[in-house]
Amino acid sequence: MRTLDVIEYVVAHRQGAVAQEIAGALAIPVSSLSYLLATLTERGYLAREGRRYLPGPGLERLRAPDAALTLEDRVTPLVRALRSELNETSSFMVRRDWDVEALVTEASDQALRYAVDPGTRRPLHALAAGKVMLAWLPEGELARYFEQVQRERFTAATRTTEAELRADFSRIRNEGICVAREEATPGICGTAVPVWIDRQLMGAFSVAVPAVRFDAASEARIAALLIRTAAAIQAG
Repeated sequence: MRTLDVIEYVVAHRQGAVAQEIAGALAIPVSSLSYLLATLTERGYLAREGRRYLPGPGLERLRAPDAALTLEDRVTPLVRALRSELNETSSFMVRRDWDVEALVTEASDQALRYAVDPGTRRPLHALAAGKVMLAWLPEGELARYFEQVQRERFTAATRTTEAELRADFSRIRNEGICVAREEATPGICGTAVPVWIDRQLMGAFSVAVPAVRFDAASEARIAALLIRTAAAIQAG
């Protein structure tokens, strides 16, 4: 409610408004308001000129037609929601040739965490998101993958042979989800689900968790949230 109040107040004052004015008008403690203003400015919903806050470009983005929204625009709020609910590093991954790339990622703020920068690429066969994208490749393209790609073993758990990976792909297609336990990085477990838009596989939502926190309850909760998140963008 306070966030919406702040946006509406600033939009109503074309000359902009200073923090003290906003706090007094909306009866918001200055400490709370500072946090709200910083977040709204960071996200682009407000812009700051000197001491004054003005409407930001993010507000125009909210009213953009669907055709103007990129895939990154559509998945970013969902990745942030995953990270907020789980406080584990959450990402949206896309395929780039025979690699998987982090298009959007939000890192956990826990001391023990796995972090990945946007744009980072890793081989498809080792990450949960990459295996999801391999699992639904047409047979001809999958055969070409096995012919062309040398699959490195990153940990003792990395699956590298065609037989091992094909068995994994069959299970992923049946279950609709992939769990990769320490296959790319020792001590890190990844979970991913595919994202289909207009019957095209656009990428995968994924969550990376230190193995010490990845118990049965955590695995079930992450799986449920990922499935819900993928359904949300597919429904939209």
